[in-house]
Amino acid sequence: MDVVRGTRVRRLAGPLLVVVAFSTGVMAGDRPTEGGKHMRTSRSNPSTTTTAQSRPSHMNRLAGETSPYLLQHAHNPVDWYPWGEEALSRARRENKPIFLSIGYSACHWCHVMERESFEDPEVAKILNANFISIKVDREERPDLDEIYMTAVQLMTGSGGWPLNVFITPELKPFYGGTYFPPGDRYGRPGFRKLLERIAQTWRENHEGISRTADELTRAIKDTVERHTAPADTLDATVLSHAAQELERVFDPEWGGFGRAPKFPPSGAIAVLLRQYARTGEKKLLQMATTTLDRMAHGGMYDHLGGGFHRYSIDDRWLVPHFEKMLYDNALLSRVYLEAWQVTGKELYRRVATEILDYVLRDMADRRGGFHSAEDADSEGEEGEFYVWNPDQIEAVLGNDDGAFFCEFYGVTKAGNFEGRSILHVPREPSEFAREKGISPNEMEERLARLRRKLREARDVRVRPGKDDKVIAAWNGMMISAFARGYQVLGEERFLKAAEKAADFVLTAMVHDGGLLRTYRAKGDAGECGTSKLPAYLDDYAEMANALIDLYEATFDLRWLEAADRLVCRMVADFWDEQNGGFFYTAVVHEDLLVRTKPYYDGAVPSGNSTATLVLLRLSGLLDNAAYGVKAQLVFTSTQGMMLAQPRGYLNLLCAADFFLHPSWEIAIAGKRGSADTRRFLELIHGRFIPNKVLAQVEPAAPGSKAVEERIPLLRYKGMISGKTTVYLCRNYKCKLPVTDPAALMKMLDRPNAIFQTIGRSPRVETSGLGHSDP
Repeated sequence: MDVVRGTRVRRLAGPLLVVVAFSTGVMAGDRPTEGGKHMRTSRSNPSTTTTAQSRPSHMNRLAGETSPYLLQHAHNPVDWYPWGEEALSRARRENKPIFLSIGYSACHWCHVMERESFEDPEVAKILNANFISIKVDREERPDLDEIYMTAVQLMTGSGGWPLNVFITPELKPFYGGTYFPPGDRYGRPGFRKLLERIAQTWRENHEGISRTADELTRAIKDTVERHTAPADTLDATVLSHAAQELERVFDPEWGGFGRAPKFPPSGAIAVLLRQYARTGEKKLLQMATTTLDRMAHGGMYDHLGGGFHRYSIDDRWLVPHFEKMLYDNALLSRVYLEAWQVTGKELYRRVATEILDYVLRDMADRRGGFHSAEDADSEGEEGEFYVWNPDQIEAVLGNDDGAFFCEFYGVTKAGNFEGRSILHVPREPSEFAREKGISPNEMEERLARLRRKLREARDVRVRPGKDDKVIAAWNGMMISAFARGYQVLGEERFLKAAEKAADFVLTAMVHDGGLLRTYRAKGDAGECGTSKLPAYLDDYAEMANALIDLYEATFDLRWLEAADRLVCRMVADFWDEQNGGFFYTAVVHEDLLVRTKPYYDGAVPSGNSTATLVLLRLSGLLDNAAYGVKAQLVFTSTQGMMLAQPRGYLNLLCAADFFLHPSWEIAIAGKRGSADTRRFLELIHGRFIPNKVLAQVEPAAPGSKAVEERIPLLRYKGMISGKTTVYLCRNYKCKLPVTDPAALMKMLDRPNAIFQTIGRSPRVETSGLGHSDP
């Protein structure tokens, strides 16, 4: 089941008038099975657009869309509309309920429901006669998804995709669920029977449905519009409390937090690493590394091609839901890079590198952006592309290498997934190397060679379908990952990918100075395409954050200027002047039931958590006090939520860590690209310093005065004796400049001693070369 991780809302307390009195569809945590096996679709490649040749008898209004998910349904006999005024006005004119179905192209159970119900002429006949049917790609319209997911969670206590909601012509929901079986199954009524009963109730008890819709709408507004009394200050206990909560639910054997299904906990790892760096508590690092190790060794990781699948259905990270999402891999590559900085463990460097290389190889658009997802299914079966048996492996690798590979990666004749094996590492690699009498390096060199050979053989298989649309927010996450990959690993290909993608978004996905949400190429050439839909908060925030990372990787001022332009637009269009915080939709978006203000960090960071971090970073780089004030307003208004449910606000907690604890402003005066400058940068990027801003100027170079004017941190920062010179500052008050990397390392190791006399505010301006704290 394609599920929502966690529950953002509480189920309605007290009686809600339910005029359609029977169960909803399968919810989060219910994974329908037949005979103990996963149900499979019969479609050969459900994530690609179906052609008229394969389905010539039907064509609906989705045929003109660009979303791969909507195009999958363009040949259904259901009279689908895309979301828009044409469908909504018809619903109002004919006084018909709207059947709103929301999903995404890599959603396995969306494919199942399409095959079972939406391709069924009898189901289509009922829908076409009694409802206005609207299909929505949740990745294109997350604003709609959030509102109606909240409705289903209020009704049922959980949610997932496909999300199927029945709403009035006034857009008020009155009934909904996720996957509905075609006939009576799992103790639930079949979808056809459900449609008939809802249509009958609409005709015979319209007043009752209206009361239910009104009550549910009020509950949605109360849920998403509730405000907490702001605290006077942000208290650091929010971070220690979050660490304690993570420890309480930590799985000491297999890693992760909570029970199966287990999702990649990028936010939790980031919080633990920051708390460990500050406190030195070994248990915090142990929770992080156990989880990272177990995930990297489990079946959720693609050991041949790199990259992680969406989640594990078991507690051992063994059997994944096989889809791959761009955002998961962006976030995971970043925390593996951070763990490499903290521990120096080779596994983390390798995994981060393989994730980034996977995206470059398999997910890059020809024009520079990154595609959204790869499907779980190929050749009509979930996981078909990824699983093996010993005979298949030995046919590629030979008997000796094949047996070696199968033993290391747990491939057996019995298998661990429907008679075949998902590659995983069932025991510690060092133990395996000792048993074979070889060094760990020799073992890894042999395995790397065998993995490459087997991946080449796998590449001739039918690949899972791909959602090849480009989403601004997810590209921001990935650009950030590549920029940080370059900083930490020094790989030029990662920097080139980040710059190419950023240039693409800032040119092809901008209209009248504002970002657009999605882009999709036309045809195989990929040279032209369509960008559309005004961008949301997370699009602006993630792209701005990525551009700051690009600036700190290259010190090219254009990236910082572009980041500031996006943030200025974000503040103007999304900021709530009355209560603080950012709305998810801008003033240019259409009016819906409610204007949401997301703080909850789910599978991706909330728009507010990333926006707040961006405000803090730009406040330090540009000395913009207004940005810092807005960030503080977010923290003081959300402290209660972070204390009450820390696992729901982990990315916001990382931003809070940046705000609360010593953060560095590091100014480098030196020749760009010189050996001295590179040595300092390697030292800085080789260490885990999450709470910093970094700027560089080459004194006396053309344009240096303009750089200093734009970045106050760089003013009056000169080179000493012609050497690259580093200024370590806090609140614009600097220690004595250093020209020796060893001296800088010593200072970075003693942040509290160095800055013990420097408070967070007010700002202390410096003037003159090398002004310092005595």
